[in-house]
Amino acid sequence: MTDSRKSTCLRRTLAAAAVALMAAGGPALAGTITVYTSYEEDELAAFLEKAKKDLPDVQVDVLRLSTGDLHARMLAEASNPKQDVIWGWAATSMVDPRILELVEPYEPAGIDKVPARFRDADNRWFATTGYMGAFCVNNEILKADDLPMPATWNDLLKPEYEGRLVMPNPASSGTGYLHVASILQMMGEEKGWEFLDALDKNMAQYIKSGSKPCNVASAGEYAIGISFALRAIKNVEEGYPITMVVPSEGAGHELEASALMKSSQNKEDAKKFLDWILSAQAAEEYNNWKSIVTMSDREMPKRFLEAGLPADISTVLFDVDYAWAAENRDRILAEWQKRYER
Repeated sequence: MTDSRKSTCLRRTLAAAAVALMAAGGPALAGTITVYTSYEEDELAAFLEKAKKDLPDVQVDVLRLSTGDLHARMLAEASNPKQDVIWGWAATSMVDPRILELVEPYEPAGIDKVPARFRDADNRWFATTGYMGAFCVNNEILKADDLPMPATWNDLLKPEYEGRLVMPNPASSGTGYLHVASILQMMGEEKGWEFLDALDKNMAQYIKSGSKPCNVASAGEYAIGISFALRAIKNVEEGYPITMVVPSEGAGHELEASALMKSSQNKEDAKKFLDWILSAQAAEEYNNWKSIVTMSDREMPKRFLEAGLPADISTVLFDVDYAWAAENRDRILAEWQKRYER
């Protein structure tokens, strides 16, 4: 089956699942759980295929929506939740107090493999995967124009980069927001906004997509695209003349969190699924798709190492305060738009 046909089949499957979920009004069938997720369609298909093999007695019905749309849906359904499990959803959304009221503490098998920084202290959620920021630097442009290779955020302020940078708009891109939020936490708000003011002077444009800055830099349209690591790794693998740079101050990141719903009608199978999320089999599949896999026994894929990721990803991640990023999102975006929206 071609990739196009696989994608079409997946969309039909997810659409059918969504219709079934909206129509469902009674208790869950034995052996069936409903899962809400924001994983991308291609990685979701791979994860579900693995889960089906490992949990043949558990039918997993999935509703996949973008992070923001899923947040709105869960709040709209708060008085009568439809799902058993939240899976692979932004930690900065999970920590919303209104969402935390809907979940039940649970310690799945293998949770000790997840460092404390990647899970809730009260066992209300944990994250096995995530994504992290990185720069995509076009080697050919740097060589042709005798530009230095950046290693830090502050390097991007050099005057020779004027008009040569692109980054995602944080108002439309989760990747853009993780960059802005991490800078403000890393530097403090006053100095952080001063830095972003200076960075704006070198910025050619802000792009809606998190991946496009890397793609346009890879194509030679700009020298440096501020993007995310997995996009950089894929572009390196596809032969584009770029170097992936993880800023030495630490990379901003977003975790993809999972939790058990208090209202679950099938907690036994929901817990089996949450246990599976932490299994070696699941981690093996995560390794094919995710720059961040939080389990301590992860073996970094060779192709990720060759592209520039360290064997221990925790050494390059800035220690993001997810609750702060969530609580201050609207205020930060309003200020960013006032200063830089073009």
